[in-house]
Parts: sequence; structure tokens; C-alpha cells
Amino acid sequence: MQISITTRHGEATPAIEEYIQKKAEKLPRYFDRVSAIEIIVDHQKSEHLIECIVSIDHGEPQISHSSSDDMYAAIDQCTDRAIRQLSDLKNKLLDLRDHRHHSGDE
Repeated sequence: MQISITTRHGEATPAIEEYIQKKAEKLPRYFDRVSAIEIIVDHQKSEHLIECIVSIDHGEPQISHSSSDDMYAAIDQCTDRAIRQLSDLKNKLLDLRDHRHHSGDE
């Protein structure tokens, strides 16, 4: 799995890049078909914008956004939203599979 970090309108410090890397590495725990993760960090005035694009094998990419005055809070919010999206997608696929297997029993 590939993790890429892109910055716009500024530079990310090594500490922030390491923090993003650590958070992004946790995402495949919630959905095993993650093929790549792209994190985009944008600085606009006093606000930090974070975008997380999670590419999935045989599926649409899951995109989450977050903004905050605090960089670390924005990263946390964005990864939490990505985790929620991946968990929901996994549950949806499991429900579809279970429904398909149990529909003929009744």
C-alpha cells in the first residue's frame, strides 16, 4: 500500500508528515482492500484543510475532508471520517453478501 502526502501553499514539517503517516497506516485495519492513500494538506490564511483520498481495489475512492485552525485536530478529524467511511463500506458489503447467502433459506 502506498501513502503519499502532498502540501499546497506551504511546507509540512517532518513531525507533521510523520504524524500523518502514522495515522494513515491505521486505515487498512478497517477495510482490507485499500490500495493507496493520498493525504493533501492545504494552508489557507489561518485555516488548515486536510483531504484524504483512499483508493480501493475494485471500487470508488473514499474521500474525506476536514478543516481546523489546529493542524493536528484537522488531521485527526479527517482520518476519523475516513475510518467511518471505510467501516460503513465494509459493513455495507458484508450485509450485501449475507443477504445474498440467506435469501433462499426462508
